[in-house]
Amino acid sequence: MLGPTVIKNLTALNPLYSSSPTFVIAIYNLGTMFAEADSFPRSKFGNIMHSYPNMSIPGSGSEDDLYVRYSRASTSGPAYEAHRTSLEGSPITMSPWNQTTSFMKPSTAISDNDVPANSLIGSLTREEGHIYSLAATKDLLYTGSDSKNIRVWKNLKEFTGFKSNSGLVKAIVISGEKIFTGHQDGKIRVWKISPKDPSIYKRAGTLPTLKDVLKSSIKPSNYVEVKHKRALWIKHADAVTCLSLNVEQGLLYSASWDRTFKVWRISDSKCLESIRAHDDAVNSVVSIMSGMVFTGSADGTVKVWKREQQRKGAKHVLSQTLLQQDSAVTALAINTQGSVLYCGSSDGLVNFWEVEKQLSHGGVLKGHKQAVLCLEATENLMFSGSADKNICVWRKDGNIHTCLSVLTGHMGPVKCLAVEKNQESRSEQRWIVYSGSLDNSVKVWSVAEFAQIRATNKNQQHACFEFDSVSAPFASDETACSTSSSSQSRWH
Repeated sequence: MLGPTVIKNLTALNPLYSSSPTFVIAIYNLGTMFAEADSFPRSKFGNIMHSYPNMSIPGSGSEDDLYVRYSRASTSGPAYEAHRTSLEGSPITMSPWNQTTSFMKPSTAISDNDVPANSLIGSLTREEGHIYSLAATKDLLYTGSDSKNIRVWKNLKEFTGFKSNSGLVKAIVISGEKIFTGHQDGKIRVWKISPKDPSIYKRAGTLPTLKDVLKSSIKPSNYVEVKHKRALWIKHADAVTCLSLNVEQGLLYSASWDRTFKVWRISDSKCLESIRAHDDAVNSVVSIMSGMVFTGSADGTVKVWKREQQRKGAKHVLSQTLLQQDSAVTALAINTQGSVLYCGSSDGLVNFWEVEKQLSHGGVLKGHKQAVLCLEATENLMFSGSADKNICVWRKDGNIHTCLSVLTGHMGPVKCLAVEKNQESRSEQRWIVYSGSLDNSVKVWSVAEFAQIRATNKNQQHACFEFDSVSAPFASDETACSTSSSSQSRWH
Protein backbone atom coordinates (compact mmCIF):
# COMPACT_ATOMS: atom_id res chain seq x y z
CA MET A 1 0.00 0.00 0.00
CA LEU A 2 1.36 3.43 -0.92
CA GLY A 3 1.99 5.57 2.12
CA PRO A 4 1.29 9.32 2.42
CA THR A 5 5.02 10.08 2.04
CA VAL A 6 5.19 8.24 -1.29
CA ILE A 7 2.09 10.04 -2.53
CA LYS A 8 3.55 13.37 -1.47
CA ASN A 9 6.80 12.61 -3.28
CA LEU A 10 4.99 11.56 -6.44
CA THR A 11 3.01 14.80 -6.43
CA ALA A 12 6.16 16.82 -5.84
CA LEU A 13 7.91 15.14 -8.78
CA ASN A 14 5.06 15.83 -11.13
CA PRO A 15 2.20 18.20 -10.17
CA LEU A 16 0.09 16.64 -12.91
CA TYR A 17 -0.31 13.58 -10.70
CA SER A 18 -2.48 15.59 -8.28
CA SER A 19 -5.03 16.39 -11.01
CA SER A 20 -4.80 13.13 -12.95
CA PRO A 21 -8.01 11.11 -12.67
CA THR A 22 -6.00 7.91 -13.08
CA PHE A 23 -3.83 8.85 -10.13
CA VAL A 24 -6.85 9.81 -8.00
CA ILE A 25 -8.65 6.55 -8.77
CA ALA A 26 -5.51 4.52 -8.09
CA ILE A 27 -5.05 6.17 -4.72
CA TYR A 28 -8.69 5.58 -3.91
CA ASN A 29 -8.45 1.90 -4.78
CA LEU A 30 -5.37 1.54 -2.59
CA GLY A 31 -7.28 3.01 0.34
CA THR A 32 -4.70 5.61 1.30
CA MET A 33 -6.94 8.64 1.09
CA PHE A 34 -10.51 7.45 0.96
CA ALA A 35 -12.73 5.30 3.12
CA GLU A 36 -14.49 2.20 1.79
CA ALA A 37 -16.83 3.22 -1.03
CA ASP A 38 -20.46 3.26 -0.09
CA SER A 39 -23.22 5.78 -0.57
CA PHE A 40 -25.15 7.30 2.29
CA PRO A 41 -28.73 6.06 2.57
CA ARG A 42 -31.14 8.77 1.55
CA SER A 43 -34.78 9.43 2.21
CA LYS A 44 -37.13 10.65 -0.49
CA PHE A 45 -38.46 14.07 0.39
CA GLY A 46 -41.56 14.59 -1.68
CA ASN A 47 -41.16 17.45 -4.14
CA ILE A 48 -38.08 18.96 -2.56
CA MET A 49 -35.94 20.81 -5.07
CA HIS A 50 -32.31 21.28 -4.18
CA SER A 51 -28.87 22.19 -5.37
CA TYR A 52 -26.00 19.88 -6.12
CA PRO A 53 -22.63 21.62 -5.67
CA ASN A 54 -20.18 21.08 -8.51
CA MET A 55 -18.36 18.17 -6.93
CA SER A 56 -14.86 17.02 -7.66
CA ILE A 57 -13.13 14.01 -6.13
CA PRO A 58 -14.90 12.24 -3.27
CA GLY A 59 -14.36 13.05 0.38
CA SER A 60 -11.46 11.58 2.24
CA GLY A 61 -11.15 10.22 5.72
CA SER A 62 -12.57 7.29 7.58
CA GLU A 63 -14.98 7.51 10.47
CA ASP A 64 -12.00 7.58 12.82
CA ASP A 65 -10.57 10.54 10.94
CA LEU A 66 -13.87 12.43 11.00
CA TYR A 67 -14.30 11.78 14.73
CA VAL A 68 -18.06 11.73 14.38
CA ARG A 69 -20.00 8.80 15.71
CA TYR A 70 -22.53 7.39 13.25
CA SER A 71 -25.42 5.16 14.22
CA ARG A 72 -25.46 1.53 13.12
CA ALA A 73 -27.95 2.36 10.42
CA SER A 74 -25.68 4.99 8.90
CA THR A 75 -22.15 3.69 9.17
CA SER A 76 -21.39 4.03 5.50
CA GLY A 77 -18.34 6.09 4.67
CA PRO A 78 -17.93 8.85 2.11
CA ALA A 79 -19.23 7.97 -1.29
CA TYR A 80 -17.14 7.55 -4.45
CA GLU A 81 -18.67 8.53 -7.76
CA ALA A 82 -17.79 5.67 -10.08
CA HIS A 83 -19.21 7.47 -13.11
CA ARG A 84 -16.85 10.42 -12.71
CA THR A 85 -13.74 9.85 -14.82
CA SER A 86 -12.27 13.32 -14.93
CA LEU A 87 -11.68 16.33 -12.73
CA GLU A 88 -12.45 18.59 -15.68
CA GLY A 89 -14.63 21.47 -14.60
CA SER A 90 -14.01 20.84 -10.91
CA PRO A 91 -14.17 24.09 -8.91
CA ILE A 92 -11.26 22.85 -6.81
CA THR A 93 -8.93 22.60 -9.81
CA MET A 94 -10.29 25.59 -11.72
CA SER A 95 -10.95 28.10 -8.94
CA PRO A 96 -8.56 31.07 -8.93
CA TRP A 97 -9.02 31.22 -5.17
CA ASN A 98 -7.57 27.75 -4.63
CA GLN A 99 -4.22 29.02 -3.40
CA THR A 100 -2.75 28.00 -0.07
CA THR A 101 -1.31 30.79 2.01
CA SER A 102 1.14 29.59 4.66
CA PHE A 103 0.83 30.96 8.16
CA MET A 104 4.34 32.30 7.59
CA LYS A 105 3.08 34.40 4.69
CA PRO A 106 -0.30 35.79 5.76
CA SER A 107 -2.45 37.95 3.59
CA THR A 108 -2.44 41.64 4.37
CA ALA A 109 -5.61 43.37 5.52
CA ILE A 110 -8.11 43.67 2.70
CA SER A 111 -10.95 46.15 2.56
CA ASP A 112 -14.38 44.90 1.55
CA ASN A 113 -14.16 46.90 -1.68
CA ASP A 114 -11.24 44.73 -2.81
CA VAL A 115 -12.84 41.37 -2.01
CA PRO A 116 -15.52 39.82 -4.27
CA ALA A 117 -18.66 38.59 -2.56
CA ASN A 118 -18.29 35.09 -1.11
CA SER A 119 -14.60 34.60 -1.79
CA LEU A 120 -11.46 33.25 -0.13
CA ILE A 121 -9.31 35.73 1.80
CA GLY A 122 -6.51 33.44 2.91
CA SER A 123 -5.48 30.07 4.27
CA LEU A 124 -3.74 29.20 7.56
CA THR A 125 -1.65 26.05 7.68
CA ARG A 126 0.46 24.46 10.38
CA GLU A 127 1.78 20.93 10.04
CA GLU A 128 0.11 19.71 13.19
CA GLY A 129 -2.61 17.45 11.90
CA HIS A 130 -6.34 17.74 11.30
CA ILE A 131 -8.31 20.78 12.47
CA TYR A 132 -11.22 19.71 14.70
CA SER A 133 -12.36 22.88 16.45
CA LEU A 134 -12.54 26.66 15.96
CA ALA A 135 -13.61 29.65 17.99
CA ALA A 136 -13.49 33.32 17.00
CA THR A 137 -13.81 36.41 19.15
CA LYS A 138 -12.99 40.01 18.31
CA ASP A 139 -9.76 39.82 16.29
CA LEU A 140 -8.59 36.42 17.56
CA LEU A 141 -9.09 32.95 16.12
CA TYR A 142 -8.54 29.80 18.19
CA THR A 143 -7.85 26.50 16.44
CA GLY A 144 -7.75 23.01 17.95
CA SER A 145 -6.16 19.99 16.30
CA ASP A 146 -5.12 16.44 17.03
CA SER A 147 -1.68 17.73 18.03
CA LYS A 148 -3.14 18.76 21.43
CA ASN A 149 -2.19 22.36 20.65
CA ILE A 150 -4.55 25.32 20.72
CA ARG A 151 -3.22 27.94 18.33
CA VAL A 152 -4.20 31.61 18.52
CA TRP A 153 -4.19 33.65 15.30
CA LYS A 154 -4.46 37.39 14.79
CA ASN A 155 -4.82 39.12 11.41
CA LEU A 156 -4.04 35.84 9.62
CA LYS A 157 -0.77 35.47 11.55
CA GLU A 158 0.04 33.09 14.38
CA PHE A 159 -0.14 35.17 17.56
CA THR A 160 0.47 32.63 20.31
CA GLY A 161 -0.60 29.20 21.50
CA PHE A 162 -0.93 26.85 24.44
CA LYS A 163 -0.86 23.09 24.86
CA SER A 164 -2.82 20.57 26.91
CA ASN A 165 -1.16 17.57 28.51
CA SER A 166 -3.33 15.05 26.67
CA GLY A 167 -6.39 14.74 24.51
CA LEU A 168 -7.21 15.85 20.98
CA VAL A 169 -8.99 19.24 21.02
CA LYS A 170 -12.56 18.65 19.84
CA ALA A 171 -14.36 21.78 21.07
CA ILE A 172 -13.52 25.39 22.00
CA VAL A 173 -15.83 28.03 23.52
CA ILE A 174 -14.99 31.45 24.96
CA SER A 175 -16.61 33.18 27.94
CA GLY A 176 -15.03 36.54 28.73
CA GLU A 177 -11.44 35.94 29.77
CA LYS A 178 -11.96 32.18 30.06
CA ILE A 179 -11.46 29.66 27.29
CA PHE A 180 -13.00 26.18 27.66
CA THR A 181 -11.67 23.28 25.60
CA GLY A 182 -13.20 19.81 25.27
CA HIS A 183 -10.90 16.86 24.62
CA GLN A 184 -10.79 13.33 23.31
CA ASP A 185 -9.76 12.10 26.77
CA GLY A 186 -13.12 13.18 28.23
CA LYS A 187 -11.79 16.22 30.07
CA ILE A 188 -12.75 19.89 29.86
CA ARG A 189 -9.90 22.27 30.44
CA VAL A 190 -10.17 25.93 31.47
CA TRP A 191 -7.66 28.56 30.38
CA LYS A 192 -7.15 32.21 31.28
CA ILE A 193 -5.34 35.04 29.53
CA SER A 194 -2.58 36.64 31.55
CA PRO A 195 -3.60 40.19 32.55
CA LYS A 196 0.00 41.33 32.10
CA ASP A 197 0.66 39.71 28.71
CA PRO A 198 -2.23 38.84 26.33
CA SER A 199 0.02 36.38 24.51
CA ILE A 200 0.33 34.16 27.58
CA TYR A 201 -2.39 31.64 28.41
CA LYS A 202 -2.39 29.68 31.64
CA ARG A 203 -4.47 26.68 32.58
CA ALA A 204 -6.92 27.69 35.30
CA GLY A 205 -8.33 24.26 35.98
CA THR A 206 -10.06 21.13 34.73
CA LEU A 207 -13.70 20.08 34.79
CA PRO A 208 -14.46 18.38 37.03
CA THR A 209 -12.02 19.83 39.56
CA LEU A 210 -9.70 17.50 41.41
CA LYS A 211 -11.37 18.51 44.66
CA ASP A 212 -14.81 17.47 43.39
CA VAL A 213 -13.44 14.18 42.03
CA LEU A 214 -11.88 13.25 45.35
CA LYS A 215 -14.96 14.29 47.28
CA SER A 216 -17.34 12.36 45.01
CA SER A 217 -15.23 9.22 44.82
CA ILE A 218 -15.83 8.49 48.53
CA LYS A 219 -19.53 7.74 48.09
CA PRO A 220 -20.47 4.58 46.13
CA SER A 221 -23.74 6.24 45.11
CA ASN A 222 -21.79 8.69 42.95
CA TYR A 223 -20.74 5.92 40.58
CA VAL A 224 -22.82 5.01 37.52
CA GLU A 225 -22.60 2.31 34.87
CA VAL A 226 -21.11 3.68 31.64
CA LYS A 227 -20.19 1.36 28.78
CA HIS A 228 -19.95 -1.69 31.03
CA LYS A 229 -17.74 0.03 33.58
CA ARG A 230 -18.22 2.07 36.74
CA ALA A 231 -17.44 5.78 36.58
CA LEU A 232 -18.15 8.94 38.57
CA TRP A 233 -21.25 10.69 37.30
CA ILE A 234 -19.48 14.06 37.29
CA LYS A 235 -16.83 12.82 34.82
CA HIS A 236 -17.26 12.12 31.12
CA ALA A 237 -16.31 8.52 30.36
CA ASP A 238 -15.57 9.19 26.69
CA ALA A 239 -14.63 12.01 24.30
CA VAL A 240 -16.18 15.44 24.80
CA THR A 241 -17.70 16.25 21.42
CA CYS A 242 -19.27 19.67 21.93
CA LEU A 243 -19.49 22.62 24.33
CA SER A 244 -22.22 25.25 24.57
CA LEU A 245 -22.45 28.33 26.78
CA ASN A 246 -25.50 29.92 28.35
CA VAL A 247 -23.95 33.19 29.49
CA GLU A 248 -27.21 34.57 30.93
CA GLN A 249 -27.56 31.65 33.33
CA GLY A 250 -23.83 31.18 33.86
CA LEU A 251 -23.88 27.60 32.60
CA LEU A 252 -21.68 25.46 30.40
CA TYR A 253 -23.07 22.39 28.63
CA SER A 254 -20.87 19.51 27.48
CA ALA A 255 -21.84 16.59 25.23
CA SER A 256 -19.97 13.32 24.97
CA TRP A 257 -19.70 9.97 23.26
CA ASP A 258 -20.63 8.48 26.64
CA ARG A 259 -24.27 9.27 25.68
CA THR A 260 -24.68 12.02 28.28
CA PHE A 261 -24.65 15.78 28.44
CA LYS A 262 -23.52 17.54 31.59
CA VAL A 263 -24.33 20.93 33.09
CA TRP A 264 -21.56 22.98 34.71
CA ARG A 265 -21.76 26.17 36.75
CA ILE A 266 -19.09 28.48 35.35
CA SER A 267 -18.53 30.48 38.55
CA ASP A 268 -17.22 27.55 40.63
CA SER A 269 -16.68 24.81 37.97
CA LYS A 270 -19.19 22.56 39.71
CA CYS A 271 -21.03 19.83 37.81
CA LEU A 272 -24.74 20.36 38.52
CA GLU A 273 -26.26 17.60 36.41
CA SER A 274 -25.46 14.63 34.23
CA ILE A 275 -28.26 13.52 31.92
CA ARG A 276 -28.26 10.19 30.10
CA ALA A 277 -29.75 11.74 26.99
CA HIS A 278 -29.46 9.22 24.14
CA ASP A 279 -28.92 5.59 23.19
CA ASP A 280 -25.75 6.42 21.29
CA ALA A 281 -23.03 9.07 21.22
CA VAL A 282 -24.16 12.68 21.70
CA ASN A 283 -22.53 14.61 18.85
CA SER A 284 -23.89 18.08 19.55
CA VAL A 285 -25.52 20.27 22.19
CA VAL A 286 -26.82 23.86 21.94
CA SER A 287 -28.62 26.03 24.48
CA ILE A 288 -30.69 29.21 24.20
CA MET A 289 -31.65 32.02 26.57
CA SER A 290 -35.10 30.63 27.33
CA GLY A 291 -33.53 27.67 29.10
CA MET A 292 -34.14 25.16 26.33
CA VAL A 293 -31.33 22.78 25.41
CA PHE A 294 -31.12 20.73 22.19
CA THR A 295 -29.08 17.55 21.78
CA GLY A 296 -28.32 15.55 18.63
CA SER A 297 -27.05 12.00 18.63
CA ALA A 298 -25.71 9.15 16.53
CA ASP A 299 -28.93 7.34 17.42
CA GLY A 300 -30.64 9.59 14.85
CA THR A 301 -32.64 11.73 17.27
CA VAL A 302 -32.84 15.41 18.19
CA LYS A 303 -34.21 16.02 21.67
CA VAL A 304 -35.44 19.13 23.47
CA TRP A 305 -34.75 19.63 27.17
CA LYS A 306 -36.19 22.30 29.47
CA ARG A 307 -34.66 23.57 32.68
CA GLU A 308 -37.31 23.48 35.38
CA GLN A 309 -37.19 24.44 39.02
CA GLN A 310 -37.70 21.56 41.43
CA ARG A 311 -37.38 21.09 45.18
CA LYS A 312 -33.68 20.33 45.04
CA GLY A 313 -32.92 23.02 42.46
CA ALA A 314 -33.22 23.36 38.70
CA LYS A 315 -33.23 20.16 36.63
CA HIS A 316 -33.31 19.47 32.91
CA VAL A 317 -36.25 17.34 31.81
CA LEU A 318 -37.05 15.93 28.39
CA SER A 319 -39.66 18.08 26.65
CA GLN A 320 -39.97 16.39 23.25
CA THR A 321 -38.16 14.53 20.48
CA LEU A 322 -38.00 16.62 17.33
CA LEU A 323 -36.50 14.07 14.96
CA GLN A 324 -36.14 10.30 14.69
CA GLN A 325 -34.32 8.91 11.69
CA ASP A 326 -31.87 6.21 10.64
CA SER A 327 -29.05 8.62 9.82
CA ALA A 328 -26.85 9.95 12.62
CA VAL A 329 -27.31 13.54 13.74
CA THR A 330 -23.87 15.09 13.41
CA ALA A 331 -24.32 18.82 14.12
CA LEU A 332 -26.75 21.35 15.59
CA ALA A 333 -26.81 25.14 15.41
CA ILE A 334 -29.22 27.90 16.33
CA ASN A 335 -29.28 31.36 14.77
CA THR A 336 -28.30 34.41 16.82
CA GLN A 337 -31.93 35.36 17.40
CA GLY A 338 -32.66 31.93 18.83
CA SER A 339 -35.55 31.55 16.40
CA VAL A 340 -34.37 28.70 14.12
CA LEU A 341 -32.74 25.38 15.03
CA TYR A 342 -30.68 23.60 12.35
CA CYS A 343 -29.73 19.93 12.34
CA GLY A 344 -27.12 18.32 10.08
CA SER A 345 -27.05 14.58 9.46
CA SER A 346 -24.80 11.90 8.02
CA ASP A 347 -27.10 11.64 4.98
CA GLY A 348 -26.07 15.14 3.87
CA LEU A 349 -29.37 16.81 4.79
CA VAL A 350 -30.10 19.80 7.04
CA ASN A 351 -33.46 19.90 8.82
CA PHE A 352 -34.67 23.05 10.53
CA TRP A 353 -37.36 24.01 13.04
CA GLU A 354 -38.89 27.38 13.91
CA VAL A 355 -38.54 27.88 17.65
CA GLU A 356 -41.02 30.74 17.82
CA LYS A 357 -43.69 28.56 16.19
CA GLN A 358 -43.62 25.88 18.87
CA LEU A 359 -40.73 24.14 17.16
CA SER A 360 -42.71 23.39 14.02
CA HIS A 361 -40.69 21.69 11.30
CA GLY A 362 -39.71 24.25 8.66
CA GLY A 363 -38.22 22.00 5.98
CA VAL A 364 -35.14 20.21 4.69
CA LEU A 365 -32.13 21.76 2.95
CA LYS A 366 -30.25 19.58 0.49
CA GLY A 367 -26.94 20.94 -0.71
CA HIS A 368 -24.39 18.23 0.10
CA LYS A 369 -23.62 14.80 -1.31
CA GLN A 370 -21.99 13.52 1.84
CA ALA A 371 -22.35 13.89 5.60
CA VAL A 372 -22.87 17.34 7.10
CA LEU A 373 -20.17 17.66 9.77
CA CYS A 374 -20.65 21.19 11.11
CA LEU A 375 -23.10 24.09 11.16
CA GLU A 376 -22.92 27.78 12.08
CA ALA A 377 -25.65 30.41 11.90
CA THR A 378 -26.00 34.18 12.14
CA GLU A 379 -29.31 36.03 12.16
CA ASN A 380 -30.15 35.36 8.50
CA LEU A 381 -27.31 33.17 7.22
CA MET A 382 -26.51 29.53 7.87
CA PHE A 383 -23.28 27.76 6.91
CA SER A 384 -23.01 23.99 6.50
CA GLY A 385 -19.67 22.18 6.19
CA SER A 386 -19.50 18.65 4.86
CA ALA A 387 -17.41 15.57 4.21
CA ASP A 388 -17.79 16.50 0.52
CA LYS A 389 -15.21 19.28 1.24
CA ASN A 390 -17.68 22.06 0.50
CA ILE A 391 -19.38 24.81 2.51
CA CYS A 392 -22.91 25.83 1.56
CA VAL A 393 -24.01 29.38 2.37
CA TRP A 394 -27.76 29.58 3.00
CA ARG A 395 -29.81 32.76 3.44
CA LYS A 396 -33.06 32.76 5.37
CA ASP A 397 -35.99 34.85 4.14
CA GLY A 398 -38.99 34.02 6.29
CA ASN A 399 -39.11 30.23 6.23
CA ILE A 400 -37.46 30.04 2.81
CA HIS A 401 -33.75 29.24 2.64
CA THR A 402 -31.73 29.96 -0.49
CA CYS A 403 -28.23 28.62 -1.16
CA LEU A 404 -26.32 31.77 -2.05
CA SER A 405 -23.03 30.12 -2.75
CA VAL A 406 -20.92 26.98 -2.43
CA LEU A 407 -17.44 27.67 -1.07
CA THR A 408 -14.88 25.20 -2.36
CA GLY A 409 -11.15 24.88 -1.93
CA HIS A 410 -10.59 22.45 0.93
CA MET A 411 -8.95 19.17 -0.03
CA GLY A 412 -10.48 17.27 2.89
CA PRO A 413 -13.75 17.12 4.85
CA VAL A 414 -14.80 20.40 6.50
CA LYS A 415 -14.93 19.56 10.20
CA CYS A 416 -15.63 22.88 11.93
CA LEU A 417 -16.80 26.44 11.29
CA ALA A 418 -16.70 29.81 13.05
CA VAL A 419 -18.31 33.07 11.96
CA GLU A 420 -17.60 36.67 12.92
CA LYS A 421 -19.15 39.90 11.72
CA ASN A 422 -16.81 41.95 9.53
CA GLN A 423 -16.62 45.22 11.44
CA GLU A 424 -14.59 46.91 8.69
CA SER A 425 -17.25 46.41 6.03
CA ARG A 426 -19.13 49.63 5.36
CA SER A 427 -20.82 49.24 2.00
CA GLU A 428 -22.76 46.07 2.92
CA GLN A 429 -23.22 43.46 5.62
CA ARG A 430 -20.33 41.00 5.45
CA TRP A 431 -19.13 38.09 7.54
CA ILE A 432 -15.74 36.50 8.08
CA VAL A 433 -16.12 32.72 7.94
CA TYR A 434 -13.42 30.37 9.21
CA SER A 435 -13.46 26.74 8.11
CA GLY A 436 -11.28 24.00 9.60
CA SER A 437 -10.63 20.82 7.66
CA LEU A 438 -9.04 17.40 7.81
CA ASP A 439 -6.67 18.72 5.13
CA ASN A 440 -4.82 20.38 8.06
CA SER A 441 -5.77 23.92 7.05
CA VAL A 442 -8.07 26.73 8.12
CA LYS A 443 -9.50 28.84 5.32
CA VAL A 444 -10.81 32.37 5.79
CA TRP A 445 -13.71 33.59 3.65
CA SER A 446 -15.52 36.87 3.12
CA VAL A 447 -19.27 36.35 2.71
CA ALA A 448 -21.78 39.05 1.75
CA GLU A 449 -25.23 38.65 3.26
CA PHE A 450 -27.03 40.10 0.27
CA ALA A 451 -25.32 38.49 -2.70
CA GLN A 452 -26.95 39.07 -6.06
CA ILE A 453 -29.49 36.43 -7.02
CA ARG A 454 -32.43 36.39 -9.33
CA ALA A 455 -35.51 34.22 -9.31
CA THR A 456 -35.90 31.82 -12.20
CA ASN A 457 -39.58 31.22 -11.60
CA LYS A 458 -41.47 33.30 -9.07
CA ASN A 459 -44.61 31.25 -9.60
CA GLN A 460 -43.10 27.97 -8.47
CA GLN A 461 -44.19 26.57 -5.13
CA HIS A 462 -40.58 26.12 -4.02
CA ALA A 463 -38.24 29.07 -4.29
CA CYS A 464 -35.64 28.22 -6.92
CA PHE A 465 -32.80 30.56 -7.76
CA GLU A 466 -30.04 30.74 -10.31
CA PHE A 467 -26.82 32.34 -9.11
CA ASP A 468 -25.11 35.29 -10.64
CA SER A 469 -21.56 34.31 -11.58
CA VAL A 470 -20.12 37.26 -9.65
CA SER A 471 -21.89 36.66 -6.35
CA ALA A 472 -21.44 32.91 -6.42
CA PRO A 473 -18.17 32.21 -8.23
CA PHE A 474 -18.02 28.56 -7.23
CA ALA A 475 -21.52 27.70 -8.31
CA SER A 476 -22.22 29.88 -11.31
CA ASP A 477 -23.78 27.03 -13.25
CA GLU A 478 -25.75 25.62 -10.34
CA THR A 479 -29.21 26.27 -9.02
CA ALA A 480 -30.34 25.97 -5.44
CA CYS A 481 -33.79 25.62 -3.97
CA SER A 482 -35.48 25.34 -0.64
CA THR A 483 -38.69 23.88 0.64
CA SER A 484 -41.03 23.54 3.54
CA SER A 485 -42.29 20.11 2.55
CA SER A 486 -42.38 17.23 4.98
CA SER A 487 -40.14 14.21 4.57
CA GLN A 488 -40.28 10.54 5.36
CA SER A 489 -38.13 11.00 8.45
CA ARG A 490 -40.10 11.06 11.68
CA TRP A 491 -40.27 14.36 13.55
CA HIS A 492 -42.63 15.46 16.30
